[in-house]
Amino acid sequence: MFSEETLYSVALRHCPLIGDLIFRKLVGEVGSAQDVWELTKSGLKNIYGIGRKISLEIGNPEHLKFAENELRFCEENNIKINLRHLGDLPQLLNECEDAPAILYQKGNFDPSLKSLSVVGTRNITTYGKHFIQNFLEEIKNKKILTVSGLALGVDTEVHEVSIHHNIPTAAVLAHGFHTLYPSKNKKLSEKILEENGVLFTEFNTSQKPDRENFIQRNRIIAGLSPATIVVETAFGGGSISTATFANNYNREVFALPGKISDKYSQGCNQLVFQNKATVISTVTSLAEQLGFHKDSEQTGELFPSSEIKIQLPENQLTILNILDKNTASSLDDISEKLGLPTYKILPDLLQLEISGYIKALSGRQYLAL
Repeated sequence: MFSEETLYSVALRHCPLIGDLIFRKLVGEVGSAQDVWELTKSGLKNIYGIGRKISLEIGNPEHLKFAENELRFCEENNIKINLRHLGDLPQLLNECEDAPAILYQKGNFDPSLKSLSVVGTRNITTYGKHFIQNFLEEIKNKKILTVSGLALGVDTEVHEVSIHHNIPTAAVLAHGFHTLYPSKNKKLSEKILEENGVLFTEFNTSQKPDRENFIQRNRIIAGLSPATIVVETAFGGGSISTATFANNYNREVFALPGKISDKYSQGCNQLVFQNKATVISTVTSLAEQLGFHKDSEQTGELFPSSEIKIQLPENQLTILNILDKNTASSLDDISEKLGLPTYKILPDLLQLEISGYIKALSGRQYLAL
């Protein structure tokens, strides 16, 4: 059985023009969703920013009828309804200013596990698959929960490989629990629940997987975790929005680099180039940066450069040799020392940055690492 507060929260959130922020404002001003629902029209008008159109919808019996049907559906399908104003949301998500007022949940969420969001293109390549498989193999014995969006491609790979390694995984949906998109992943969603994972959505049963919902749900993927990994994405791919949300929440972002000619590496390379993501150089170093190898044996620290490094082309090695670790060199300085125009040097500088050999500073200044 759900509480009266849950009933009135679903009814209030169903009202047109009442989004998460206005919902939060109303409940914060009045005290509870039920109190807001029962407030007189004159009382609602006294709340700053609440206009006539919004106040007319509050108290409409059609919204209450919808909420009653919604709660009945949730009871029949073992769906939990988390209310933000009652402190039900996962802690990291609750810290986000634009967190959902209501979060529907199916399955188990263990707050003691460290969440890690992994996203990317629907057009995953063998390169992306190998990275996900190797990375999750590296951290499979840690207390983690992977988070992704159940889309085809990278998301599917993350969920499937997590299940293979007995890692609980969370899928954030872009629609209500009355449907499942993409339909190809219905069995995968059931497997996630069978293997102690969880499905989340902020959308009720009246909401289909519309295009704009996917961007909206990406903020939840970013908000659930202290770090987001972008595996592969093109320029302007949906994963760029997830990385942007994570940056806005002051969370860590990591990107898997690739060849500048590979379409589904270009978005990742751009994130690194714009200093919006930390480049991934090796699986082991990523695990260390995420804090998964803090308890490793101290003898390992005696060999910090034991990992195999990519052999650099001669032109990139020449650039690296003229850069200093303490004093930054400008692009013009590098151009003058090499006797080459800047447009010929920039691609090599980007590749060196992606590979983790140099750091780009503001004003086109560069340091060796």
